[in-house]
Amino acid sequence: MAQMMSGGCACRAIRYECEADPVFMLNCHCRDCQKANGSAFAAILAVPVAAVRLSGETRYYRVVGDSGHPVDRGFCQACGSQVTIKIGRRPDVLGLQAGCLDDPSVYRPTKDLFTSSAQSWDPMDRTLKKDPKDP
Repeated sequence: MAQMMSGGCACRAIRYECEADPVFMLNCHCRDCQKANGSAFAAILAVPVAAVRLSGETRYYRVVGDSGHPVDRGFCQACGSQVTIKIGRRPDVLGLQAGCLDDPSVYRPTKDLFTSSAQSWDPMDRTLKKDPKDP
């Protein structure tokens, strides 16, 4: 049975619900994610885009990621929270920021991505698979 997840931005102007199991969960250490999150990495879970019900107005900012593909980061215009990520090479999924989940304990990453850009002060989980670049 697919799990139900919900979440949204800090001010609740953007909300989402998803009734699907995540396609993948990972910690992305690319420089774009570090800058967008103001931290060592972005905790991202991706779900089938067709399974997401999104309400509120999301503003997207496009970058070309380290993979060479476009990445659209979805923010709340009111509070500035980054909520979603559209991954150009995976139009079938929508990335959700794990910190925006109503119950972030469902987040269970399986790997660290772009570890070649990881910060030396970031104590990565040794049990997770490591990919220095986008596979």
